[in-house]
Order: sequence, then structure tokens, then C-alpha cells
Amino acid sequence: MNVGVPKEIKTKENRIAMTPGGVESLVRRGHTVLVEQGAGLGSGISDAEFAAAGAAMVSAAEAWGADMVVKVKEPLASEYQYMRSDLILFTYLHLAAAEELTQAMLGSGVTGIAYETVQLPDGSLPLLMPMSEVAGRMATQVGAHYLEKSQGGRGILMGGVPGVSPASVLVLGAGVVGTNAARMAMGLGAQVTVMDVNHKRLQYMDDVFGGRLMTVSSTEPNIRKWVQFADLVIGGVLIVGAKAPHLVTRDMLPTMKEGSVIVDVAVDQGGCVETIHATTHDNPTYVVDGVVHYGVANMPGAVPRTSTFALTNQTLPYVLKLADNGLDALAHDRSLLPGLNTYKGKLTCPAVGQAFNLPTIPASEIF
Repeated sequence: MNVGVPKEIKTKENRIAMTPGGVESLVRRGHTVLVEQGAGLGSGISDAEFAAAGAAMVSAAEAWGADMVVKVKEPLASEYQYMRSDLILFTYLHLAAAEELTQAMLGSGVTGIAYETVQLPDGSLPLLMPMSEVAGRMATQVGAHYLEKSQGGRGILMGGVPGVSPASVLVLGAGVVGTNAARMAMGLGAQVTVMDVNHKRLQYMDDVFGGRLMTVSSTEPNIRKWVQFADLVIGGVLIVGAKAPHLVTRDMLPTMKEGSVIVDVAVDQGGCVETIHATTHDNPTYVVDGVVHYGVANMPGAVPRTSTFALTNQTLPYVLKLADNGLDALAHDRSLLPGLNTYKGKLTCPAVGQAFNLPTIPASEIF
């Protein structure tokens, strides 16, 4: 199979979907890998390294002309022209928050397999996990930065100093993002409160962190109460494949502290804060009712070297299965099957169909 790896074109997106080691693994199995020239430079990987691993360095059009294209982020409007019915596209898609992209994929007939909905039998999301780990840890770093007065924040040091209280951090969601955000915030000395609807997750957090953080059941009254005290709110809510629910509503903002900060990691899926919208690394924040909002939709792109290797460590086994077996891999690996979002003009992800009131067909009826 010909496997294409185009350069990411989203603003300040420096990750790449394949490392030289991944290229070498594919080439050894008899596949051809077409890497767009310069695609790895943002992650510190030269064209020469890819070529030495056996890749052919090509143009964007040639990379997109492969049988399967492996990416990091969803296609942007200028890339829609490359989608076609005989193409397998394997990348993060987040379609529930992208109606235009959904329609473009359905119209082209492309087979879209989304990293974020590949799911193991235990319910875990192996291809979302590495970037959730990165984003969760970054959320605390970013929040600490924007709490600085020069960045529009309250002028608070996360850990405080002796005699002065540390920052109060509220983490919404005790999944991978929330766990990593809480760990980083506690490491900086902040007072951390974690909310989740799953009591077992709260028990887990309490056990893992030895009671050093506060756990609270996630209800509307509790959220309304605790956002008033928070200096930093981190949104880490996830419903697999679906649009995130609005937990922090517009009417809660006036009750929050002037200069407090919201970092909504769920912005890829529409965000768990009603007033959030996607921003870029070039223009990452805006202010609503005195509250700083950070909504960069590709946070791990700011640390591309770490992110690229962390992501491809997890995606490569699935890339190899798809390259070796084509779409038959969906039938052979039932954890890969939930990743199928679109197929020959049909929508196969129920959560996306619900978001846009579109008919869906179960992936299990196709493979």
C-alpha cells in the first residue's frame, strides 16, 4: 500500500503523523511511504532522516494521492479537494464539532477513521490517550502563564509563597486530561478540586493522590458554587465521539473572579464552557466578563517533538494493520472498528449523527 504523510497546515501545528522509525517499519513490510517535503521540520525531523528510513519525499498533492493518508489534525477547507472515495484517511477528526468537514467527507465518499474513537474492549481510547496526557499537563502550564498579570490574569502564583495562599484550581473531568492537569497543578503547589459524574473516578483520584486534592460530584449547583472560588478552571470533559456538554454556562461567568482563567481542553469537541470558541496559537485568548478564555484546539502542537513521538508510538500498530490488510483490518481488529466515522458517503458514528441530525449506519453492518 502507498501511505501518504502530508504536512500539517493548521496554524502553528508542528506535529507530524509519522516518525522515521514508523516509515522504516512500513517499508520493511513492502509498503511505499510518501512524506511531504518539510513535513517533519517542526518536530525536529529532517527530510534526510525520512529519506534514510526509506520514504519518498514528495509534494502535498502526491502525499494526498496515496491509498491511505495518515495525519494528525482534521483536514482544513483547502485540503477538502484531496478527499476521494478510494482514500482511507486516518487522523483526529472530531466531527461532532465540525459540520462543514462532516459534510465534505460524506460528499467525497472518503473512508474516515478517527483516532479519537478507536476504542479498546475496556472502553479506553488508546489513540486519544497520549495527546490527552500532553494536553492535560499543558493546560496547567498554560493556566499558570495566563494567571500572570501581564497576560490579563489575576496576578497569582500557582503555588503561592509562605504566608500567601496558592491558586485555587478547579478541574472538570477526572479522565486522562483531568488526572494529568491535577497532577501538574498539585506539583506546582496549587489547591486542586476535581469534579466528575463518575464516583469511581473520584475514588480513584482520592486514592492516587492520597487525599491531597478535593473531589466533588459534578452537578450544576456544585459547578456554579465552585467556579466562584476558582482562579483557574480546566475543562477536561469527554463523551466519546460526541459534542461536549456545556458545564460552565454563560450566566456563571459574572460570578467568577476578575482575571480568572479558563482553559478548555474539550474545545476540539465544542467545549464544556458555553462561552468558549476555538482559538489558535497565534491568538490564543480572549476575555468574556473579565475571565480569560484559552481555547487553542491543538494544544499539543506547541510541544511537537514530545507530541509526535508520543502519538506515533500508539498509532503505528494500527497504521501497520491498515497498510497490511486494507479495510479488512476493521473486521480483524474490533477496537479499530469504532474508529470508522465515514464510509463511501455514509456516516457511521452515531454521536456525530445525533449532533447534526444525520442518518447513520452501524459500522458493524459494513465490516
